Amino acid sequence: MIKVQNLVKSFPKRDGSFFHAVDDISFEAQDGEIVCLLGVNGAGKTTAMRVLSTVLKASSGSAEVQGWDINKSPQKVRENLGFLSGDTGLYNRLRASEFIRYFGRLYSLDEALISQRINEMADLLDMHEFLDKKIDFLSTGMKQKVSIVRSIIHDPPVMIFDEPTGGLDILTARNIVSFIRSCKERGKCVLFSTHIMREAERLADRIVMIHRGKLLAEGSLEELRDSTSEHDLDDIFIHYVNQTAMESEVLAHEF
Repeated sequence: MIKVQNLVKSFPKRDGSFFHAVDDISFEAQDGEIVCLLGVNGAGKTTAMRVLSTVLKASSGSAEVQGWDINKSPQKVRENLGFLSGDTGLYNRLRASEFIRYFGRLYSLDEALISQRINEMADLLDMHEFLDKKIDFLSTGMKQKVSIVRSIIHDPPVMIFDEPTGGLDILTARNIVSFIRSCKERGKCVLFSTHIMREAERLADRIVMIHRGKLLAEGSLEELRDSTSEHDLDDIFIHYVNQTAMESEVLAHEF
């Protein structure tokens, strides 16, 4: 599972002040559950996920992955999660299978297990025809599949997907969505981010809405509908954005 408490990630500005990309957010994601971080571009979704994956260090607050603290036990956190980002780097001179095998070795997997995992994931994602091709000659969709297998070669219990379908054609995006669902079916904890409302509606057991680094609301789609009397997720999101703006305006007048 993932447990986030009062997480903050700030970056210094030229004038000496700080920009809070992630501003005091808290939420949880359980095993066998798909949780969506939903927000517009620049809301802080990617920063939050990079902190959870230990790519960035939190400014304050805490988070745990499978009980391991991201600050105290970053190596254990990395062993227990797979992190897929749209800008994951690939080594173009390697063949797809060579690239995946390289990362399997980094996780200290033996060669037989690496071969087994590559074969299993190639079956699942229909990759056999291009495993022996150099990455430089693969399509965007093929490269995304290679990135997925690289991220999960060690079969982690927690999966983090940052805008996983961004820039993909409809067939490849459909495969990625099916894969996310299969992770849930296998009991994994899944956290994914998106700004696409329809994607969140179709996939998420629970939705965590963030805007300008802050938590707007969280709950199942039905719970969010009940609390706002709105049906479409985009209307629900706008409702909470407007509500937060009004509350901020009231506080500003009070002080």
